[in-house]
Amino acid sequence: MGIRSVVSKPLARLIVERQQAWMYQPAEAQQRWFRRLMDGGQATVFGKDHRFKDVQTVEEFRQAVPVRDYEELKPYIEQILAGGTDVLWKGKPLYFAKTSGTTSGTKYIPITQDSIPNHINSARDALLNYINETGNSAFLDKKLIFLSGSPELTQKAGINIGRLSGIANHHVPAYLRTNQLPSYETNIIDDWETKLERIIDETLTQPMSLISGIPPWVQMYFDRIQERTGKFIKDVFPDFSVFVYGGVNFEPYRAKLFDSIGKRVDSIETYPASEGFIAFQDSQTEEGLLLLVDSGIFFEFIAADEYFTENPRRLTISEVELGKNYAVIISNNAGLWGYSLGDTVKFVSREPYRLLVTGRIKHFISAFGEHVIGEEVEKALRDAMQKHPETEVVEFTVAPMVSPSAGLPYHEWLVEFATPPHNLSAFARDVDERLIELNVYYADLITGSILQPLKLTSLPRGAFQRYMKSQGKLGGQNKVPRLANDRKIAEGLLQTEQTV
Repeated sequence: MGIRSVVSKPLARLIVERQQAWMYQPAEAQQRWFRRLMDGGQATVFGKDHRFKDVQTVEEFRQAVPVRDYEELKPYIEQILAGGTDVLWKGKPLYFAKTSGTTSGTKYIPITQDSIPNHINSARDALLNYINETGNSAFLDKKLIFLSGSPELTQKAGINIGRLSGIANHHVPAYLRTNQLPSYETNIIDDWETKLERIIDETLTQPMSLISGIPPWVQMYFDRIQERTGKFIKDVFPDFSVFVYGGVNFEPYRAKLFDSIGKRVDSIETYPASEGFIAFQDSQTEEGLLLLVDSGIFFEFIAADEYFTENPRRLTISEVELGKNYAVIISNNAGLWGYSLGDTVKFVSREPYRLLVTGRIKHFISAFGEHVIGEEVEKALRDAMQKHPETEVVEFTVAPMVSPSAGLPYHEWLVEFATPPHNLSAFARDVDERLIELNVYYADLITGSILQPLKLTSLPRGAFQRYMKSQGKLGGQNKVPRLANDRKIAEGLLQTEQTV
């Protein structure tokens, strides 16, 4: 065994032992962070505007700081970009993580000297938890690949700006840099398809042991390797044993991904966001991701079915219930206050707190009052695939058809299959019947003859990649939303295919 794998085991034990202190005392850990954040934010422009010096309790904080999204935070961001200091958090941010917003254009999310450990240490600890539980540390002695955005940074107001994955790339520990791929020169290539070919050139003959990235882009990497070699990934990379992923629900990709690999490998799910590293999979045997309650973030939760009401209740960690969907609200030491992440989660354990990411609070279909959410469509599809085991799905999205040329309105499912079902009509019927079981409002609309059953449109291979390329969003951290309340994405997909 190499030095990395040997040293990692006692370090893993130490980290997991330290976790015990907050895993089973989450309310106390959260209260400590609440107080630290209030103290740290008092002298900022935001803290003065919201009278942090008078805030002693969580309830007083809620009275002072409403839930806000990026648009409502934007005036403070613009002050920082204009050269301001002590605006949202003390001093200036180390970085702005640049992301694409659906309504806000480019978003600049601050990362500070105090908040960067949340991003970097959490990624490290996800691997150390895996090592501690399984004993597998040998992968650290081989080659590791992180399919990420470019690490090249620009500057505004003296602050480095880049994609979160690119920023994180600058903080990979020195002991891992010598076995990290791809090279910096390849990683900064902007065009995803060119970059992907160069990545394959660099990795094809290497002893790859860990592969990390968003599942659809890892699948694209695997597909290109198989096109070149005609081999399963296990035969190209016999040392490959750990797959690390995050960013999307893995289930729709699982069957195709492992089919490409040709064997089962261990996987570690993470929940990183530009705003903060929220949770990671701490166990290969327990369901859900461990919520990081002692990492610079104070969490609040709003029941998803209350989110759009006038005065939704904001709950602390000790008030959440199992099995219920919540929108995630964070305040942190990067200077985000009462900030809505836009994600929905469902808790599956309280000792410790583990959760599943179930979708986006604004990604739903409710054109007819049905409020179908991401978790429901993904489960309906997954269950239908179990009835049609030959079926492999590459990607999909769902949109309402409000005014069809004939007949009742319906939901249109646009699906790209790797292997289509033998009977497409029966598959669509099974998806629809499962969705009826999962969503009572959708069931009422179907049985009340307000909607007709869903229609499934099968798209050619590569359709989603071509669409993303047409939008300038191919590769990196970009992904197509599962659900939309309009037809913008659906029409874009169909129009892109008409031009091919």
